[in-house]
Amino acid sequence: MGNVMTRQKQIRKLLVANRGEIALRVMRSAREMGIRTVAVFSDADRHAPFVRFADEAVHIGPAPSKESYLVIDRIVQICRDLEVDAVHPGYGFLSENDEFAEALEKAGIIFVGPPSEAMRIMGDKLAAKEAVKAFGVPLVPGTEGAVEDLDEAMAVARSITFPILIKAAAGGGGKGMRIVEDEAGLKEGLERAISEARNAFRDGSVFIEKYVAGPRHIEVQVLADQHGKVLYLFERECSIQRRHQKVVEEAPSAVLTPELRKEMGEAAVRVARSVNYVGAGTVEFLLDERSSFYFMEMNTRLQVEHPVTEMITGLDLVKEQLRVAMGEPLVMEQDDLRIDGHAIEIRVYAEDPTNDFLPDIGRLHAYRAPQGPGVRVDDGFEEGMEIPIHYDPMIAKLIVHGGDRKEAIARMQRAIDEYTITGVETTLPFCHFVMGHEAFRSGKYDTHFVRDHYRPELLEGDEPLAMMAAAAIAAFAHAEREASGPARPEGSGASAWKLKRS
Repeated sequence: MGNVMTRQKQIRKLLVANRGEIALRVMRSAREMGIRTVAVFSDADRHAPFVRFADEAVHIGPAPSKESYLVIDRIVQICRDLEVDAVHPGYGFLSENDEFAEALEKAGIIFVGPPSEAMRIMGDKLAAKEAVKAFGVPLVPGTEGAVEDLDEAMAVARSITFPILIKAAAGGGGKGMRIVEDEAGLKEGLERAISEARNAFRDGSVFIEKYVAGPRHIEVQVLADQHGKVLYLFERECSIQRRHQKVVEEAPSAVLTPELRKEMGEAAVRVARSVNYVGAGTVEFLLDERSSFYFMEMNTRLQVEHPVTEMITGLDLVKEQLRVAMGEPLVMEQDDLRIDGHAIEIRVYAEDPTNDFLPDIGRLHAYRAPQGPGVRVDDGFEEGMEIPIHYDPMIAKLIVHGGDRKEAIARMQRAIDEYTITGVETTLPFCHFVMGHEAFRSGKYDTHFVRDHYRPELLEGDEPLAMMAAAAIAAFAHAEREASGPARPEGSGASAWKLKRS
């Protein structure tokens, strides 16, 4: 691949092609840099905080994302109409869509992310493995191309031995992924993985890898400018997951030695160089029980869990993304970077951890975020708002920073205890359980934490204090209403949100 073309252009107006907490988070950094911001919003987000925060806001369509946030032509036209210089995609939606990046490039609009070609290669897991192979990056044993049929899958599985992992070539997030323990389960596992992949990504291509026992999910943050400099900003441990999706992340990992950290960081840099990467990206690795690590994939965008890296490095990754997009060189060197303390993030989802983490959509009757030393909350909701059914049910990210891991865990427990959310079930009780569990506290855990250590009944007696208090207050208020006479018909009164807006 050729050299990356250096763009020298000031960003004066930035459109954020996303919603919720990440849109608000990007806009805050942009405002500090003197950059005006544009929000796009669907019907469901008309009164959301990120819409009010932006300097300009444009309605983009109905609530379903395929009719609003995913309509590339509409976003590009808004950029033209408002003379937007650049687009930040956040994460999710179009953030890893190479067609979107290419459309902006052709329109002369800066895409705050990597070149579309780098995104295209890393968006296909098989192409990504082929790209990094020549750069000496360790790979999990498995197929080099898509598996065509059951006979080929069986031959591969027997050669690398069971258990194996079947994975979708075109996507992630646990979709199109199946663990197969033995030959008897291969046919069903292959068929279901292909079906899921086709439904999720419109591409049924799958490949096979050796299943790594007791794996830890370690990812390395990289940052690259347009002048050839690539840095690694240390690692994040993301092994606490449900349905192959992260719930708790921390930085740094509790198990990496300085030597292993350096080795993994340098491997991540080589991954970025394999596609002439530009901007912020994340290289994901599996770490096995013998401390051997293997490349999984590269996420060509800002990650949900980027705040823990910001906490331990003191960097604002969004500002760095914007500076890189304007063609500015990175001012720091690898040796300048240091790890300061320890950070933990939990994802606060509107999900019921006692019912297989199924979404629990509704209205936030009470919502009060924790405060205090070392506590950061990235959220996009306010008391009285509805959690829309059309999007990911994440309410907020709660991040804490401490002088060491022990202090960070204690701080997170305190912050969860202070967090009040009623009206929907959330993952707060589960995260409180994680913080108190010996496997997590000792650092001796892997991606099977939920399978091996969690059962819904274990949450009994471990509910955060704020949640218990809020429930008691709600019960008292209900009793008061009952005593004062018949309640008004449901929906007859103004919600807290409507009152606030009146």
